[in-house]
Amino acid sequence: MNFLKMNLPNKITVLRVLLVPIIVIVFFFPYSYFGIAIPTYHFGNVSLSLLNIIACAIFALASFTDFLDGYLARKHNLITTFGKFLDPIADKLLVNTLFILMAVFGIVPAVPVIVMIWRDTLVDAMRMVAMERGKVVAAGFLGKLKTVLQMITIVLVLLNNLPFELYGLPVSDIMLWSSMVASVLSGVYYFVQLKDYILESI
Repeated sequence: MNFLKMNLPNKITVLRVLLVPIIVIVFFFPYSYFGIAIPTYHFGNVSLSLLNIIACAIFALASFTDFLDGYLARKHNLITTFGKFLDPIADKLLVNTLFILMAVFGIVPAVPVIVMIWRDTLVDAMRMVAMERGKVVAAGFLGKLKTVLQMITIVLVLLNNLPFELYGLPVSDIMLWSSMVASVLSGVYYFVQLKDYILESI
């Protein structure tokens, strides 16, 4: 695989994958060992670490590339098998890594994160079985809604629910659980669409 010979949409997708470990490094880098003090900013009664701001900026950039690579691929007829393979993997690596990090640090409860990762694993397995039989199911409205809700949730959590926290509105919590519900419903949608292929050998 030669990165330089890839078309632009595929390069952007690869960039999204490469941004994921950078976000992990932002969270786990041993700043204190190197004597690096991380500033914290205060907005009313809400404190926000510079690390959260940096991670949020990287995540926002990565999320934008999710739109950009697909747009360019469709507009310039640059859709490739490699792009179709890597794009959903890049999305799940990005979103699931952030959710796992936030659960590890106790920022969000583990239950909705576990449910969403279960859903992704099961849907990937169902799609793989269906593809072996020549059946392809495109992402439906619920799947796209799930992704949008997840990305908004991650941004809000990284920003400590600002600006809503200033008004006592638990919007990030609502978005997190809404993401889980949308994730489950979209998983049910895939199962309904593919059940004949999944259950045919029972």
